[in-house]
Amino acid sequence: MNARPVTSRGGGRLRRLPLPTIADGTSRVTTFELFFDLVYVFAFTQVSRLMAETHSAVGVAQALIVLSLMWWTWVGFSWISNSASADQPFLRTVMSAAMIAVFVAALTIPEAYEDLAGGWSGPLVFACAYAAVRIIHVGLYAVVGWRSPALLRQLGIFMVAMIPAVALVVTGALVGGVMQVWLWLIAIVYDVAATRVGSALGQGWRLPSAEHWAERHGLVVILALGESIVAIGVGVAQEPIDLPIVVGSALSVVVSVLLWWSYFARLAVAGEEALLARDEKKRALLGSDAYSYAHFVIIAGIIVTALGIEDAMKHIADAEPFGWFGAAALGGGIATFALGTIVFAVLIGQRRFVMRAVEAGVVLLSIPLLAAVPPLAALAIAVTLMAVVALVETRLHRGGAHRA
Repeated sequence: MNARPVTSRGGGRLRRLPLPTIADGTSRVTTFELFFDLVYVFAFTQVSRLMAETHSAVGVAQALIVLSLMWWTWVGFSWISNSASADQPFLRTVMSAAMIAVFVAALTIPEAYEDLAGGWSGPLVFACAYAAVRIIHVGLYAVVGWRSPALLRQLGIFMVAMIPAVALVVTGALVGGVMQVWLWLIAIVYDVAATRVGSALGQGWRLPSAEHWAERHGLVVILALGESIVAIGVGVAQEPIDLPIVVGSALSVVVSVLLWWSYFARLAVAGEEALLARDEKKRALLGSDAYSYAHFVIIAGIIVTALGIEDAMKHIADAEPFGWFGAAALGGGIATFALGTIVFAVLIGQRRFVMRAVEAGVVLLSIPLLAAVPPLAALAIAVTLMAVVALVETRLHRGGAHRA
């Protein structure tokens, strides 16, 4: 890949600073991008921690708002690395700076709403780190698209959404309380909606590589699924190993495997093929809707499911009922994931998603049952429902393939 050399004089010597150029559309995900995404793994863990500590519906809602803010920063850099290789020195340097800001934001997630005694204001540090990430993103994208008038024009439209949204996040951190929650919610809704409208108006975004885009999002799904695996161990980390822990762990891993199967065995390849079938302009629109937007629902479903798994594992040997919080997290998370895959399937042109709707409905309806039985039984019921859906969906898929 070529780069434009920029010359500058400093210390009496001529230096050449290679700036990135638009990718040729054939690249795959680089190791640096995977390294970059590790800070988001930590962010996912921190969001789960915030949910678990608040242990309330309000706390889960607040955590999901934070997750949406963090997701939107990840989305921005995923677009950049699809346009220019992250292996270029300039991109690695600037993205490393963004990693620091993302990590600081993730570090403060547990006190994003309730500032801990001593030190700096947690909410304000989170807001400032978030703002820094957004500013770095726009600046870097401007460098990447320096030879594309359409992209620069699109960035100008994009800033109409970004600047008020960032201002609302900082303002919310300053005022605190209930108003902070509402301002942050308004910020992300406005940012996402205005960006979508601006994208339709400007039509300047491009996705040179369909393969890279699909692979990058598949990998972030894997990273989120890793959080569901971690949740198993977190729930019983301080407990002596016994039969309930072994059985509960096995059931929890099966939940994660079935979530993996639902995405990768049924949709991942179809998504990449749908992107490949479109030109760059239409591909950008599909990439935005099916991946930048719909994948947030998928990621959120995985994170909430991990919360339910962690809550179940903490009480895996108990004979008492699981309770509404854990049951709602487990069932609601699985249902949210299923709904996310339905939206994704519709957008990429897949029509065999009826069993996903059945899964979402049945799991939601089973929440009272999950709440009434012991945690181990709740996990077993969830696995059974998911496995039945997977088996029926497989048979329907094979039957459709034979008829085709």
